[in-house]
Amino acid sequence: MQNRHLRPLFFLLAPAALLLAPRALAWDYEGHRMVNQVALAALPADFPAFVREPAAAERIAWLCSEPDRWRSSPDLPIRHSNSADHYLNMEQLALADLTPETVTSFRYQFALQFAGGRAVHPERFPGIESDKDSDHTREWPGFLPWTIAEYFGKLRGDFARLKVLEDEKLGTPEEIAQTKASIVELMGVMGHFVGDGAQPLHTTNSHNGWAGANPNGYTTWRGLHSWIDGGFIAKAGITFADLRDRVTPAEPLALPPARGERDPMFDETMKYLQVQHGFVEPLYQLEKKGVFKAEVAATSAEGREFIVQRLLTGGQMLGRVWLTAWRSAAPDTYLRAQLLKKQTAK
Repeated sequence: MQNRHLRPLFFLLAPAALLLAPRALAWDYEGHRMVNQVALAALPADFPAFVREPAAAERIAWLCSEPDRWRSSPDLPIRHSNSADHYLNMEQLALADLTPETVTSFRYQFALQFAGGRAVHPERFPGIESDKDSDHTREWPGFLPWTIAEYFGKLRGDFARLKVLEDEKLGTPEEIAQTKASIVELMGVMGHFVGDGAQPLHTTNSHNGWAGANPNGYTTWRGLHSWIDGGFIAKAGITFADLRDRVTPAEPLALPPARGERDPMFDETMKYLQVQHGFVEPLYQLEKKGVFKAEVAATSAEGREFIVQRLLTGGQMLGRVWLTAWRSAAPDTYLRAQLLKKQTAK
């Protein structure tokens, strides 16, 4: 009940958040909420039932936009560390002589890789306007796949602990409850970033109007991103009810063996983003065709279907990531040993 009272407050604060944010946000609250709801609906019956309890399910849905709320902070350290987590401008990898298939899955090593490529080829990169870079993130292409892979590791770790505390009956009721609360928190927050990845404009330099050479005459309107994220959804009246019957049961990701130090979940995340990047130009083609115009939003079947498909894609991927984290989590052997030692000492 408390979260329901907070929702109107978020909408009152949202305009201020948009003014403070250095980049356009991804799906507005309602879009992100739908992504998390699709993921919950996709989970199989044998997934831990506590996430479906009304309070937990509402918490997971509410947390869908927590990372965007962080972006409205006036504190530069949190804006600097969080802002670039929401996107990856794919085109910039090639400018630094990198590819999605070869970049390291270690965040800080990637930062060094990219900085090295930028230093070797400064002429390939546009200058950074300091007055538009208050959070000091414009020199980077974004860290979205690293963020998703890192949250996956955190979630899998919590499931590994839960399997010892609850399944092996080695934890107290308080320890089990706290671990479940942590799982709910991680599921909700990581849903934001997987949802970001389903919005094609979060994978491209042309994230808010076409950038660079424009032989096809695509829009350069700076309001495009926010309109796709929420304006069109609201005008078209898209709700979770439009998605619910199209949700398919989640299957775990078939994580391949690690390639050296390259993380398998990072591999899957990068593949996911590459597919979404393929929808960048189709989105601009549809915009040019006029299917996203406000005056046709309510009746634009083509525009509605494009957005619905992107929301479903994000939700279905999120459900698969959650399911993979749970099924692939091996019981935490260190925790087990410590708890058994504690019991023996009594």
